[in-house]
Amino acid sequence: MIQMENISLEPNYTYNEVPGMCLKCLAEKELNNCLFALLSEQSNDEELQQHYEALLALLESPDFERLRSEAERLLSEGKQVKVKVDYDAGNLQCNLIVG
Repeated sequence: MIQMENISLEPNYTYNEVPGMCLKCLAEKELNNCLFALLSEQSNDEELQQHYEALLALLESPDFERLRSEAERLLSEGKQVKVKVDYDAGNLQCNLIVG
């Protein structure tokens, strides 16, 4: 089995003319991009499949709403937020990093 690289999601608010995305929208967009890539691939890309599984696990996680709320609160305070997702053998680890 291939070791998947961590996923890094950086939600942000809309500023001036630059559109932002909340954590849920960002994760769903990444999930859809991954799904389209998997459907268009002729070979089995194991890393891409793991990436998809990790994003799906994140969105379905019971802790996701808490993580999303905390990210939104920090963004509203003007802080930069990054969510690191580590997924290995069905084990999901998420870290909220404030920068």
